[in-house]
Amino acid sequence: MAATKTRTSSFSRNLPAASSAQSPEIKCGPNGTFLVSSGIPDLDKTLGGGIPLGSLVMVMEDSEAPHHMLLLRNFMSQGLVHKQPLLYASPSKDPRGFLGTLPSPSSPKDDKSRSHDAEQEKGLRIAWQYKKYFGENQSNLDGQRGMILFRFIVLYNKQEFSNEFDLRRPLDRHFYTGQHVDCISTKDLPNIAALQERCTSFLSQFSRNDATVACTGRIAIQSLCAPQCESSNMEWEMLSFIRSLKSTVRSANAVAIITFPSSLVSATFCKRWQHLADCLVSVKAIPDEDKELAKLLTGYQDIVGFLNIHRVPRINTQVPAVLEATTLSIKLQKRRYLVLECLNQAPVDGSSGSSYGTSGNCSGASSKSGSLDF
Repeated sequence: MAATKTRTSSFSRNLPAASSAQSPEIKCGPNGTFLVSSGIPDLDKTLGGGIPLGSLVMVMEDSEAPHHMLLLRNFMSQGLVHKQPLLYASPSKDPRGFLGTLPSPSSPKDDKSRSHDAEQEKGLRIAWQYKKYFGENQSNLDGQRGMILFRFIVLYNKQEFSNEFDLRRPLDRHFYTGQHVDCISTKDLPNIAALQERCTSFLSQFSRNDATVACTGRIAIQSLCAPQCESSNMEWEMLSFIRSLKSTVRSANAVAIITFPSSLVSATFCKRWQHLADCLVSVKAIPDEDKELAKLLTGYQDIVGFLNIHRVPRINTQVPAVLEATTLSIKLQKRRYLVLECLNQAPVDGSSGSSYGTSGNCSGASSKSGSLDF
């Protein structure tokens, strides 16, 4: 009996080995892509699971408030926690000092999504308090306590694809004191070509291999074309730099994020910059006391700004992305955790006018004509 041949399609694609994406900082995405986290779980979910390797993310800053720094800090902290090499460029005089403001990942006891771990920690405290009441069972108690403590330490040190970061706790120094962090002051660079050379040299160590993703890198450029930079008025040179950076990142196992003040760029060049981005977002602050907006949105007191998503990465596909929402509210939960949520419209107050509850009545008693009013 002849052996049955397996039908194969000429359009089948050889995917990379499964072992290439088993590391906690990388996961497989659609269309043969690999994803890394932005450092904000809500943003990863909106982007389809994370940021694809080879993507250029651009953030349009708000002139009223530095909300773009929230995105930048989480992005950089996530890479450092995953021990991914980082290149950070800033117009400040001491860019390395900015690393001391990066947030630290929350511990399991602070993570509300880990209720089971919280119960284990509670059991550990109870066992410790009642230790003196267990005379002859001392050895058993020590064994149970050691097992619970071992599990707690393992869960604490376990790396996740996307962490929740506590904005009130600084990142431990050992994450960014190594040789894998390179800081550049764009204020001291003679021209934009010098920054391009540094980025190209940094990305050369992350050459893409179809068989494996051994190491990934991150580039974070803050406030490109800031007034204090020498190349702030060289719009054509900056456009060439963004185009070159995009092509270099696309052929490397890395992601890059650029924030820029759109108000300082001419409208023509701003549009060109936006078209070069694989992922384009903008941030907008809200006034402290906007009574009209407070009546319109629920949870207004916790909202610090808005995040508008103009474009999401679509690599290896031409299918457009249909997002559930393109405008998200930026909230600081307990003043510590960065949360992105869809906008929720507040219910209409009946005292201020007609609402859905008072516009119609299904009973004929309230209607003079006796007809049903919907």
